[in-house]
Amino acid sequence: MQSSPKSQAHGGVRGANLSRSSSLFAGPFGRMFRALPPAEFGPDDKSTLVNLELLAAAMMSKRDDTDPKDGPDPREGGIPAAYTYFGQFVDHDLTFDPASSLQRQNDLDALVDYRTPRFDLDSLYGRGPDDQPYMYKEDRRHFVLGTPLHGGGSRGARDLQRNSEDPARALIGDPRNDENVVVAQLHGLWQRFHNKLAGAHERWSFVEVQQQVRFHYQWILLHDFLPMIVAESVLRDVLPIGGDGELIADVSNLKHFHFRKEPFMPLEFSVAAYRFGHTMVRPGYRLNDETDPLPIFLPRKRGRPRDDEFDLRGGKAPREDWAIDWKRFIDLEPLPYGSRRRTDQSNKNRLQLAFRIDTSLVNPLRNLPNFSPSILALRNLERGWRLRLPSGQDVAKAMGLTPLTDNKIRIGMFTGKRSDIVERSILDVDTKPAKAGTGRKIAKRNQDSVFRENCPLWTYVLAETIEEIDLVKTKHGGKVIEKKIKTRRLGPVGGRIVAETFLGLMLADSSSYLSLNPHWKPDSKLTVKGKFGLREMISFTLK
Repeated sequence: MQSSPKSQAHGGVRGANLSRSSSLFAGPFGRMFRALPPAEFGPDDKSTLVNLELLAAAMMSKRDDTDPKDGPDPREGGIPAAYTYFGQFVDHDLTFDPASSLQRQNDLDALVDYRTPRFDLDSLYGRGPDDQPYMYKEDRRHFVLGTPLHGGGSRGARDLQRNSEDPARALIGDPRNDENVVVAQLHGLWQRFHNKLAGAHERWSFVEVQQQVRFHYQWILLHDFLPMIVAESVLRDVLPIGGDGELIADVSNLKHFHFRKEPFMPLEFSVAAYRFGHTMVRPGYRLNDETDPLPIFLPRKRGRPRDDEFDLRGGKAPREDWAIDWKRFIDLEPLPYGSRRRTDQSNKNRLQLAFRIDTSLVNPLRNLPNFSPSILALRNLERGWRLRLPSGQDVAKAMGLTPLTDNKIRIGMFTGKRSDIVERSILDVDTKPAKAGTGRKIAKRNQDSVFRENCPLWTYVLAETIEEIDLVKTKHGGKVIEKKIKTRRLGPVGGRIVAETFLGLMLADSSSYLSLNPHWKPDSKLTVKGKFGLREMISFTLK
């Protein structure tokens, strides 16, 4: 979700006059598979853009999701919704180019990653208390928090600190963490987590507290976040578990992510594989039991400007009753699963689950405020083409895998119910002839499709996800039961790219816990039955 113009983090014309090629291998950005040819989707740029528009339109849900409702949805998987926005938080920690890299002409050499390619939470800490003292209290150990927020079920929620003369401007390390209400309050949770550790260890310096926060964060990434988004069979080939139950984090497990002296940000990761989270976004969320479900974006009505006061876009001070009740976003305690057939209290009090990782994005994401193109799927596809990414099939072959056949590359919602899905082969996207203004939609199978054995890498990653079963604890009739829910996780190409990038960047970082103390474990006071993940971090912070 994008913010209002005041908090918009991207702009400018960097690289506008350069070619769409680069020899860059190491440095800020680079490629895992630099010898592979770029995928092309038409005989010229104009035709390519039309074809990508057709594919993007097929990937956007046709449902009217502008009025989000309580209750289960057939598009849900078993992953709690908090992980959707934790993934966004992680992305902001890794990369930041304040000048847009989606240009008419683009070159890797023109891109600059103003974020260190490390999991070091610089999006949280900014430049530290010496350079940005306004973010910290006088003791230079604690963050300054914003105004209190309230809402049924929330505990000690606070807004981000904001500029007194311009409340739309959050005073934080990365303005993108105010792009929407959920990631903004997640950022605030990490500030509170830091403050709690600082308060519990008064003899620790700021640097010591910061290191422990980073170590706990890195632990979550390897032990909780990756298992949540990457299929087990794929993840364990990159991060196997040893006989002592510990992860074997070894550079020899990196088959495709290689760098010379300094690690780089792989474009296959940042422009394709890691954009899986866009498909997990729900059309809206209920923040607490005092608010109705709020849409991620309110549509613009004819004759009236868009009213963003009652949607979840950031770049503004939230209403005082918009505190997030985190048990609605992550499984802090069992809640009713709810019913699709009725609207009752169990629907209002349920755990909200992320939508499955598939080749469909919710309808509101077809109209991003303040961006052109406004269709999120098209932005992703066009960005991948402009940065000359190879096709998904070529990457699979380079990995030694048998690529998906075209009939297995399905476009739509992977619910398994024909009444719910468009879900057709990518060859059903009619690209013949590819002429601007034809207005063609999904039609009968196109034997001359530009997508024949030539799927954009981002779409391929979404299509190859693997179905797994999650057990989610819910309340039913006063009892706690485990409900089986079908979930989709990243497969052999996408999962491998994501897992290798995470592991490679952490091993290359001389300040990570894998480098400084590979046998480090989270503070036992923070663990629950020996486990520490995002749920335990949030639970500890809320106490």
